Amino acid sequence: MAVHDGVNNKHEVAPMEVSVEAGNFQEADRLDDDGRPRRTGTVWTASAHIITAVIGSGVLSLAWAIAQLGWVAGPVAMLLFAFVTYYTATLLAECYRTGDPETGKRNYTYMDAVRSNLGGAKVVFCGVIQYANLVGVAIGYTIASSISMKAIRRAGCFHTNGHADPCKSSSIPYMILFGVVEILFSQIPDFDQIWWLSIVAAVMSFTYSSIGLALGIAQTISNGGFKGSLTGISIGADVTSTQKIWHSLQAFGDIAFAYSFSNILIEIQDTIKAPPPSEAKVMKKATSLSVVTTTVFYMLCGCMGYAAFGDNAPDNLLTGFGFYEPFWLLDVANVAIVVHLVGAYQVFCQPIFAFVERRAAAAWPDSAFISRELRVGPFALSVFRLTWRSAFVCVTTVVAMLLPFFGNVVGFLGAVSFWPLTVYFPVEMYIKQRRVPRGSTKWICLQTLSVCCLIVSIAAAAGSIADVIDALKVYRPFSG
Repeated sequence: MAVHDGVNNKHEVAPMEVSVEAGNFQEADRLDDDGRPRRTGTVWTASAHIITAVIGSGVLSLAWAIAQLGWVAGPVAMLLFAFVTYYTATLLAECYRTGDPETGKRNYTYMDAVRSNLGGAKVVFCGVIQYANLVGVAIGYTIASSISMKAIRRAGCFHTNGHADPCKSSSIPYMILFGVVEILFSQIPDFDQIWWLSIVAAVMSFTYSSIGLALGIAQTISNGGFKGSLTGISIGADVTSTQKIWHSLQAFGDIAFAYSFSNILIEIQDTIKAPPPSEAKVMKKATSLSVVTTTVFYMLCGCMGYAAFGDNAPDNLLTGFGFYEPFWLLDVANVAIVVHLVGAYQVFCQPIFAFVERRAAAAWPDSAFISRELRVGPFALSVFRLTWRSAFVCVTTVVAMLLPFFGNVVGFLGAVSFWPLTVYFPVEMYIKQRRVPRGSTKWICLQTLSVCCLIVSIAAAAGSIADVIDALKVYRPFSG
């Protein structure tokens, strides 16, 4: 079916005209210009999708991040990341359609936009970064969920035996349990398309984020005032000047991870109803509304966590046991984290599963090992899918056991994905789409922004890696 991309062609026939000639006007009225079912999304639904995607486990490390930077640099860093994320998201929104902003060819995914606007090696680079980031997220979620499950057990132990009891336990059994659950869920086809999954994710993420915020406020009131300092953690017996630098850089990665949503922005934009106004205009309004909402929430969570604990702010607000009571409320928050991450793991892994399975089907189209399926309830079992998906979950689980450092993994993921996905590709696609002249003031400003963000990403990644190396000096693999 022909789709106009801003070029008039007398020989092309619009989808609507085909349907009218076929005497099926009512069916055509339910379709968009690309022949797909009519989209119904608005500013409010798009904002809800973004807020749901952004507010996740990253919020739990913000108090620690602000503790490294202090009362001045911490909030300023959050505002800067919010502004850069918002600005580059508006550039990316312009790339949903190639050509005319109202009638041009639609790009359904981030990768489609890169392919349409840049092409060549940059598509491969984008794919490698996206898929590597998804694998990293799977590892990070395995670590985070096991820490929360372990925290539920420890909260009960502290409540029963008192805070002096070390209540030590290993996170390894919980990682294995999480892995077994994910192997089971990975056999459900199109798990990410289940309609109630987003509702559950939204409820869970707001539940544990709100509990963290409420406990932070309660602890601050109990303390009789705000803790912390203008410059963050002080250099002394426990923290060397080198560690202070690395931790401060890692804090940038933590904040970047908390704001990350660019890689799904195009998919969210693809739910917005057809022009007028253009999808880009609607998406810009939705982005501004959601980034402001998220920033206010993040400021409250991060700042109140730092105000409550000062230099002792844990890297995970709900599992670091800055709070001991009410223990049942901590349990509710950590159960919410686990439920959220069980579903989120599958949502993030579906693109990897689909990519590998498409390639395998194309390479061996006649193989019964790949194509033969057995349906059992919601499960679609094939030998290949069972083998490959189970192996993937096992690998991510084993890596999580080797490197169970929540804060470091979050910081590294945020650092590695921030520059390419949030800044570089949106800037390059916008320059190509809008034909920004090379050497012009706008071109220089955009490239300067990209280079500055690249430097921040490299520094943040270095901080996280240095901290992992430092932690491995005293950590024994698989000790939990």
